[in-house]
Amino acid sequence: MAHVIERESWAEAADHWKGELQCGQFGANSCLIFNYQPTVGGGPRLHKHPYSEIFVIRSGTGLFTIGDREITATAGQILIVPPTTPHKFTNLGPGPLESTDIHENGHFITEWLE
Repeated sequence: MAHVIERESWAEAADHWKGELQCGQFGANSCLIFNYQPTVGGGPRLHKHPYSEIFVIRSGTGLFTIGDREITATAGQILIVPPTTPHKFTNLGPGPLESTDIHENGHFITEWLE
């Protein structure tokens, strides 16, 4: 069965792509985070997942720490983080950092490391 998921069910704000959706409830093996980091230096602290995470950078510039690597990523790039790899990112500015983050699991499993 196909599902249509309305914006109001996942979006935190009407004027930004910001929010998350656990798709397992709809039979999909993925979760989505629509990330909007307006503040320079903003972003999640170090964490890991037992599954891969894919970051699609839609706008802005971020500094991603993935394992022992630091990667500056910009709009149009895609980063893939392997399972159990510690990672975090911060907005380098000057404007917002926007990404779509795809978790390869039907619900979020996150171990915070800092």
